Amino acid sequence: MTERDREGWASAGPEPWRSRVPVVLVHGLRTSRTMWRVQVEALERSGRTAVAVDLPGHGVRRGERFSLEAADETLVRAVDDVGGRALVVGLSLGGYVAIAHAARHPEQVVGLVAASCCTRPWRPLVDGWAVAASVIARLPDAGARLNQLLVERMLPPAGVADSGAGGFALEVMVDVLRAIRSARPLEDLARVDAPVWLVNGRFDHFRGEERAFLRACRHGRLVVVPGATHLVSLVRPTRFTRVLLEAVAEVEGVVEGAVPLGVGPTSEGQRPGADTADDAGLVGHHDDVVAEPVQHLR
Repeated sequence: MTERDREGWASAGPEPWRSRVPVVLVHGLRTSRTMWRVQVEALERSGRTAVAVDLPGHGVRRGERFSLEAADETLVRAVDDVGGRALVVGLSLGGYVAIAHAARHPEQVVGLVAASCCTRPWRPLVDGWAVAASVIARLPDAGARLNQLLVERMLPPAGVADSGAGGFALEVMVDVLRAIRSARPLEDLARVDAPVWLVNGRFDHFRGEERAFLRACRHGRLVVVPGATHLVSLVRPTRFTRVLLEAVAEVEGVVEGAVPLGVGPTSEGQRPGADTADDAGLVGHHDDVVAEPVQHLR
C-alpha cells in the first residue's frame, strides 16, 4: 500500500498531457472512494489522471470525525496533488462538499459535476433523518444488515461490490447530518464561475429542487439519466461515465480556449456521447443518456 492509499486516496492514470484536465471524485455518505472504480478506470483509459478520495470518517479514514471543514481540506489537498486545478466530481454528500469547495476555492476548480444533490438540506428534513439514524444505530448490529439489504435491493451486483469494497461507515451518520445543516448549496453555486453539470437520476428523491439549483448556476446545465435512482453512477455507470467524459472534454476545450464557456459536446441539439469518448470504446453508442433536453443557463 502506498502512502497515498494509507491517506485514503486512490488514483489512476499516467501523468496528464498538457491538454488533459485531472479529475477529483468525492463519494457519497457511508460509502468510500471505491464507489468510483468504473469512472476511474474509464478516465485512465482516456489518458487522464483521476483521484478518488475518502472523506473523513469514511473508507480508510473511518474513526475520524466528519466536518465540512475537514472535507474541504481533503479536496484542497487532492486538487493540489494533481497540479492545483481539476474537474471536481461529487455525488450526494460528495456533491454538497464539491459545491462548497468550488465556491471557496475557485482557483482550484475548472469544472464541477454535482450529482444527486439538488435538494437543500432543510433542517426539519435533516433532523428527521437524524432521528431515524439514531434509532437504527441502536440495533444490535448498528444497522449493518439493514444497510446491506438496501444496497443489494437498490444496486446492480457490480454497484454492490464497488460501493461496499471500502466498507460502510454507518457510525458517521450523526456527524454528517449535524454538519450538513450548515450547507448552503444555492448560495455557493451562485459564486461558482466554472461550468457546472447537475446530474440526477430520473427517480432520484434528491432532484426536487433541480430547477432552482440550475437557476443558481452561472454556467450550468442539467442532465437527467433515465432509469436511474439516487446513486446514479452505480445504478447506470455507463451513462454516468459518458456524461463525465463529455464534461471533462468540454472543460479541456474551455481551458485551451478552443471552446467558449458553456458550449461543447453537451450543447443543445447535439446527442450526448457522439464524441471521442465513444470512439475510444469507453461507452456504447446505444446507451442514450439524456431523455430530457439538457438545459443551459448562460
